[in-house]
Amino acid sequence: MAQKLGDYAKEHVSATATKNITDLPEVSVDLDIEDDSFTFTKDGKEETVHQKVIIVGDEKFKVPVSVVNQLKVILEDSPELKKFKVKSSGSGMEKRYQVIPLMA
Repeated sequence: MAQKLGDYAKEHVSATATKNITDLPEVSVDLDIEDDSFTFTKDGKEETVHQKVIIVGDEKFKVPVSVVNQLKVILEDSPELKKFKVKSSGSGMEKRYQVIPLMA
């Protein structure tokens, strides 16, 4: 059944509702990480994306696997680390992340 455009827009949750960890000025290693997923339609077919997120305030921030891997290596040498930030370069499938330890 057809739906009115205005009704659809009111109910629509954008796939980009989740921000990226690079949007945060700093991140605490003590934040909880959670599983999250969203569904979108590509070429007429529904696809589901599973991702890890942290929640800051009432917003979700995606945590790429490469960030977790880099943080693991840093914590092996600096277990006292409490905060870090993440920078990115490139776009799309070429996006790269760099974890930067912040010393207090």
